[in-house]
Amino acid sequence: MRAVKNPTLVHIMNELPDTRTRDRAIATWLLICCGLVFAMVVLGGVTRLTGSGLSMAEWRPIMGTLPPLSDAEWQRVFEIYKQTPEFQKINSHMGVNDFKGIFWLEYLHRLLGRLLGFAFLLPLVYFVSRSYITLRQLPWYLLMLALGGVQAVIGKIMVASGQVDAPQVSHYRLTAHLSAAFLVYALMFWRAQSLLHGASGSAPHPWYRWTVALTVLIAVTIVSGGFVAGLDAGLMYNTFPRMGDHWIPPGLLALDPAWRNVFDNLTTVQFDHRLLALTTFTLIVVFWFRARRAQLPQRAQSGANALLVTAVLQVLLGISTVVLAVPTALAVGHQATALLLLTSALYLLHGLRRG
Repeated sequence: MRAVKNPTLVHIMNELPDTRTRDRAIATWLLICCGLVFAMVVLGGVTRLTGSGLSMAEWRPIMGTLPPLSDAEWQRVFEIYKQTPEFQKINSHMGVNDFKGIFWLEYLHRLLGRLLGFAFLLPLVYFVSRSYITLRQLPWYLLMLALGGVQAVIGKIMVASGQVDAPQVSHYRLTAHLSAAFLVYALMFWRAQSLLHGASGSAPHPWYRWTVALTVLIAVTIVSGGFVAGLDAGLMYNTFPRMGDHWIPPGLLALDPAWRNVFDNLTTVQFDHRLLALTTFTLIVVFWFRARRAQLPQRAQSGANALLVTAVLQVLLGISTVVLAVPTALAVGHQATALLLLTSALYLLHGLRRG
């Protein structure tokens, strides 16, 4: 007896693209979102380094998309800013036209954050409704969405910390804000690589565990850079390779209890970041030389090459940023290249996860 096929189900199945096409579509979406996160990191760095991050004392997440469009509205927003510690202690010389210069950068940074939210959420709804993303896969994407929301909330709390008593955001919150952005980026990039390249073999490459350790070290170095940025510790010593006249500067344990020096002592924070950066760079160079003789999978070898090139660029930018007393262009480049370095490490790691 012949089975009767459901014509509606057959029609739907015929309309659905094949798995490979669906995976490529989702991966493209995730990589576009990665690009937006990268732009957010760059624009966030510019905003911080130009002193624009505290310029928007009023922010309406739902109804505040449009900027001030009239002189009266600009004056109203400026009057709100004049009540903040930053204006009263640093920018009291500013008029409304000067204020516009710092307002626009922070406005664009927040607007880009909104755009990123919609760029993730709307396609997610579409892909789920079209069964490109199954219910079993959905929790991973909801995790990305939730972490993006947490990152935005941390940003709001961070800005609020600089609008109470002192015109300086909490370096803990700034580091958490930056780290959350990098984490969301890493999850999206990793998932995109899995969709594009799938899995081969049955066990991780023998170098996989070492590459995991190297990637973790890169991440720790990036987090330490967040504390340098949050404390403006890059301005503490502007010499290299020594810090002033010292290889090991005095005052590394000036705070009590001792653990506070790692997070709150400007000298220690810069020293730790230098030490971590040079250690990471040395290990990347050693890794690359050994990888040349190890006959890694082709994609992993390309990742190792990218990791070395990016690490060289990052170290050069870091040294230049310190020696030239943190010029905005170099400091932003250093922050952006940190994300590229993490990208290279993740690409390499993904190429070794099987095979």
